[in-house]
Amino acid sequence: MALLEVKNIEKNFGETKVLRDISFELEAGQALAIIGSSGSGKTTLLRCLNFLETPDSGSILVNGERLFDAADPRTMRDSEIRKKRLHFGLVFQSFNLFPQYTALENVTLARKLLAKEEPDFKSRKKEIFDRIDAEGMELLTKMGLKDRAGHYPHQLSGGQQQRVAIARALELRPDIVCFDEPTSALDPELTGEVLKVIRSLAEQHTTMIIVTHEMAFARDVADQVIFMDEGIIVEQGDPREVIDHPKEERTRQFLARYAEG
Repeated sequence: MALLEVKNIEKNFGETKVLRDISFELEAGQALAIIGSSGSGKTTLLRCLNFLETPDSGSILVNGERLFDAADPRTMRDSEIRKKRLHFGLVFQSFNLFPQYTALENVTLARKLLAKEEPDFKSRKKEIFDRIDAEGMELLTKMGLKDRAGHYPHQLSGGQQQRVAIARALELRPDIVCFDEPTSALDPELTGEVLKVIRSLAEQHTTMIIVTHEMAFARDVADQVIFMDEGIIVEQGDPREVIDHPKEERTRQFLARYAEG
């Protein structure tokens, strides 16, 4: 059984069809890269997976559990949305760090808020928070940011901020980590340090969905690639086949434009 099953997802904004009959599966430990031009529906797909947008039709299953089914209103209750989001970590394009919190506080904030709901929180607050801080420091260390834990976002470079954002997404131990163009807001010299972290996560068999314009990176790191255009999946398969030997004309045209750019 696949870890993630996306079935016939559609999303409209007014009369504009943004996603049309999107279906794919992702195995545990795999990295999926999604490529395509601006406006092809890539970001909207990630937002649907993270329940920041509600699909108009289709279903989403994780580990066989039906998290969303447009035909079943019970799966769309607001009270359930927060729990469902815990299955997916999301790293945004623009970091989205809280400026008033340090790097460590940004990483641990969500875990600490969730911990307050534990029945024995009041009697074990210090123990629980100490454990969360220790785990947050461990993640920052893995990101190469041990000496930046007490720094605020404005004291960090763009690449460092994005690595904090990745640590924050990992802190909640999601089943799947989603990256939405994680290097698009970075200067070229900072892009490499973020891609290095993602490459390391792939080597550790972290299950990931990566929306990216870094074709060489997608070819080398992803287990499968999806090319999207005008809200549909045009082509899907092994990255070296899709990127180096695409079968579909639309895929070839996109990659030709990318190479020219």
